[in-house]
Amino acid sequence: MELKKPTRIVFGTLTVLILLFIYLPLLVVVVNSFNGSTTLSWPVRSLTLQWWSKALSSTGLLAAVGTSLEVAVAATVVSLILGTLCAIALQRYEFFGKSAVNLLVVLPIALPGIVTGIALNNAFTTMLGVKLSIFTLIVAHVTFTIVTVYNNAFARLGQLGRHVEEASADLGAGLWTTFTKVTFPRIRTSLIAGGLLAFALSFDEIVVTTFTAGQNVTTLPIWIMNNMFRPHQAPVVSVVAVVMVAISLIPLWLAQRATAGEKR
Repeated sequence: MELKKPTRIVFGTLTVLILLFIYLPLLVVVVNSFNGSTTLSWPVRSLTLQWWSKALSSTGLLAAVGTSLEVAVAATVVSLILGTLCAIALQRYEFFGKSAVNLLVVLPIALPGIVTGIALNNAFTTMLGVKLSIFTLIVAHVTFTIVTVYNNAFARLGQLGRHVEEASADLGAGLWTTFTKVTFPRIRTSLIAGGLLAFALSFDEIVVTTFTAGQNVTTLPIWIMNNMFRPHQAPVVSVVAVVMVAISLIPLWLAQRATAGEKR
């Protein structure tokens, strides 16, 4: 059913306004990264690349980037393994408590980050007596990044059905052979998309990170929070924000391309 012209105009106007509300602040951040004023005054009177140069020469910033990459890669690898195993178990097998396990796997992504952070902090420091470190940070990130891998793999396995896997078993293939030769090639793009989304989620996560990183671990989001209100650091923070947006968008774009290719 085709919408009438006045309705199209109203919906089009609302869409443009919503997109401006979402993306105009990002454009301001991009402009501020080239703003010649140390106080980021508007209107912009001069443009400069000194903030980009300062950001690239900051050892603290580069160390924070390295830490974020390390945590994101580790969390993604663990999430790919555990998420795939959970998806296969919950999609292909029946057992007592299956619905409860499914809920527990996806629950961390639905809970507010501050609730998850406080719960994990208490679990590490009070219940387990573990000192907060990069290890606890990776474990914390896995609790919510695993959901993206699990959801993608679970949905894809549901679409494929079990006929080909059952045929493989009838022909004498074991579980490992069936997985590597039959199941994995058919869900590979879904796992790639889930892994890219998991990386993007982990790289810029701040709330859970604050409660589980420990005092000696500084990720890029924590570095931004620590430097945002320091004198003459706001332009550098704008540079970092632009880089973070780019790093976050690339995995999302690749994940979209992967899933689109799979649908075709």
